[in-house]
Amino acid sequence: MRNQLMIAGAILFLFTGCRKLVEVQAPVTGITAGNVYETDATAIAVMTGMYTQMSLSSLPDGANLSLCLGMSADEFTLYAGVTNTGYQRYYQNAHSALLGLTPDFWTGFYNMIYTTNSVLEGVENSPALTPAVKQQLQGEAKFMRAFSYYYLVNLFGGVPVVTSTNYNTNGGLARSAAADVWKRIIVDLTDAKALLSGTYLDATLLKASAERVRPTRWAAIGLLSRAYLYSGDYVNAAAMADTLIANATSFSIVGLNSAFLKASAGNNEAIWQLQAVATGFNTQEARLFIIPSTGPAASFPVYLRDSLLNSFEKNDKRKTSWINSVTTGGTTYSFPYKYKVNTVNAAVTEFSTVLRLGEQYLIRAEARAKLHNTTDARTDMNVIRKRAGLDTLTLTDETALLDTLQHERRVELFSEWGHRWLDLKRTGKADAVMPAVTAAKGGTWSTNWQLYPIAFKELQADPALKQNEGYN
Repeated sequence: MRNQLMIAGAILFLFTGCRKLVEVQAPVTGITAGNVYETDATAIAVMTGMYTQMSLSSLPDGANLSLCLGMSADEFTLYAGVTNTGYQRYYQNAHSALLGLTPDFWTGFYNMIYTTNSVLEGVENSPALTPAVKQQLQGEAKFMRAFSYYYLVNLFGGVPVVTSTNYNTNGGLARSAAADVWKRIIVDLTDAKALLSGTYLDATLLKASAERVRPTRWAAIGLLSRAYLYSGDYVNAAAMADTLIANATSFSIVGLNSAFLKASAGNNEAIWQLQAVATGFNTQEARLFIIPSTGPAASFPVYLRDSLLNSFEKNDKRKTSWINSVTTGGTTYSFPYKYKVNTVNAAVTEFSTVLRLGEQYLIRAEARAKLHNTTDARTDMNVIRKRAGLDTLTLTDETALLDTLQHERRVELFSEWGHRWLDLKRTGKADAVMPAVTAAKGGTWSTNWQLYPIAFKELQADPALKQNEGYN
């Protein structure tokens, strides 16, 4: 496995760095972009390398996205002793176009898009690949391209839509309207749904796997339901979530302490996960979020805000199962405890969960409520509340139900992949919530801060790009 991951990482480097490297003739036994697609194994390794890098925090990943977007929102307090200026800018919503973002999600996601485009081109032109492998790789590439654009459009607004590796074409692209980016996301996910296997596959893409680390048709459906919800197509959002929830053979709501285990450890809630790789930790989330007995520090930079802790209802089991705390120097620091294994070289029992069934119930609930079906929306919300040990809802007013739904999303999805930050923006609540929150962090809120700036270096490289409002 270790050798496979090293090969995958080396092959991925060919694509993420290829625009900056001087082209030289490959050695006879070497792997280059030109011969990667001559065998199933090397072609598969390109996509495997992407998932590996996400698990290692080398590309946009759950830990960095959850951390930075959670700091931008009202989930985390940044420890006063942290001197990382990139973190401070996320925390205070005080970004600068000149300084750019650190971590740099724009570059990270466009590197992923470049790789997916190279896979689509290379696979299409290869006569050597097994047909089933070829189709699966096409589906994975379209899925990951949609995943990347999903975050880009949410973080930056309209962005250039790049669908090839042609630098001469891509170098002068202007920003597409956000609505057009969403259309591309939905087209790619619809294609991925048709191309991807309905069975979870192993590293050969030819055999079934007990783990859920390769994207499948179900992952495409799960992200498609979210994309439809975000773009206001509630009929299709509900229909896609319906499809997943109805597949009771493969998916079910599990206990709170099982919801972030790897699939083979009894987690049927998982739809798509990132496999632990050779870093010594099960997940980067546990490494980053679990605060040791000595308290927060540069390596454990955040803890949960009181406003989030106080938002849990009395007797909500999520607060006791998914949150832990340490007390040092007379101060108690609470932290996310969804991932519980942060011991170096411990047995691997947890994988980073990107998509899970619990969110699908909340997507369907919101879509149903928007379609004025409050009865079924309430039923979906009660599935999630029942697991948390809470009383069933009896609300009938649509507005009150939607407000309660956003509360449920806050306490169900906290510290996961930036959901709270994206929810505040898409529901129009950011300008009501963030002024006081940002002031408490030592910053000043502007509605313009809902979008991050495009780094000055990107504007220099592509004169057709226009900066987001409010950034110099």
